[in-house]
Amino acid sequence: MMKRLFLGILALTLLASLPAQAFDTRATSAWVYDMTTHTVLMDKNGETPMPPASMSKLMTINMLFEALKDGRVTMDTTFAVSANAKAMTTAGGSTMYLQESDRPTVQDLIHGMIVNSGNDACVVVAEGLAGSEAAFAAQMTERARALGLENSTFANASGWPDPGQRMSMKDLGLLSVRLIEQFPDLYPVFSETEFNYKDRAPANAYNRNPLLELNIGADGLKTGHTEEAGYGMVGSVKQGDRRIVFAISGMASSKERAEEAERIATWAFREFALKTVAKSGVQVATATVFMGDAATVGLVPAQDSRLLVPALAHDGLAAQVVYTGPISAPIAKGAEVAQLVISVPGLPDHQEPLVAETDVAKGGFVTRLMTAAEALRTGYMAPDAPAS
Repeated sequence: MMKRLFLGILALTLLASLPAQAFDTRATSAWVYDMTTHTVLMDKNGETPMPPASMSKLMTINMLFEALKDGRVTMDTTFAVSANAKAMTTAGGSTMYLQESDRPTVQDLIHGMIVNSGNDACVVVAEGLAGSEAAFAAQMTERARALGLENSTFANASGWPDPGQRMSMKDLGLLSVRLIEQFPDLYPVFSETEFNYKDRAPANAYNRNPLLELNIGADGLKTGHTEEAGYGMVGSVKQGDRRIVFAISGMASSKERAEEAERIATWAFREFALKTVAKSGVQVATATVFMGDAATVGLVPAQDSRLLVPALAHDGLAAQVVYTGPISAPIAKGAEVAQLVISVPGLPDHQEPLVAETDVAKGGFVTRLMTAAEALRTGYMAPDAPAS
């Protein structure tokens, strides 16, 4: 039988909160995520496929990072520059100004894609890894599905406008989390502010991320703009123990994009506070035991339970322990036997596993006899079933 124990606020040693103040973003689509607590703070059309513009370069970068990690290329590996790649330097988009005679290294191309947002660099990477940009785009889509990016399809490596080039803000956010977590040695390139390949691009040498210069802990990731998509951005900011990732799209200008990115980062850190609501090894409840040498077993978190709560705290959190019980003995200390479910207004429910505080052995003869007698008594005392 499913058991639910509703806990008073003192059981969690935390004063809780009012609902988070609504944030009315000007973006047409937005997704904001707290990496520390795995909490979605905002989802406005987050799963809607949108034209990603240069933000889709993050998938091309991911593919190259994976090739490095797998040992298929090294930082010193050189790639050829085709006529197709060279043509991107005069097509009207951002570029690192590659020439067909160049043989840029992987390190050059990483910087060219991230800092310069070079469309030519993306084509070079696509052709170097897959033989053609079309084949690479198909690989990007296939890899996106494998990574759980359900609303992403790719027609090219650069984000050049195409009906087949679509990503949701959630997918961009999840991809950013992957780049941060899986490639910690490569991710710092996203915070570099300048790269000028062979002194060819002084006007396009600077990182377009507007948050990098604000000294608020921003260290990535990518901006994007086309006429169809408007101005968008995927960003990450780390302050103290917390890191957030956000993706926005549909802004009217680069100025509005910069303002909205800063507003979102400020809101995410000031509106929410990171709290420890239950400590590892400290009992939060007990559960009934069946056929054990003890009638109950203590329930404790296996690790400190931390979650975000809106910063203005007044009322109690809604918390409950859920388990299927009574729990049959024997029970091993540390075995996961229940869930602590904490509800914070305006945020998804937070769940933490609870484990047995102690061993509970199977009861002896007397325990079994008493259990059998109780079962007989309960059955004898039960009301007769109604006549059919």
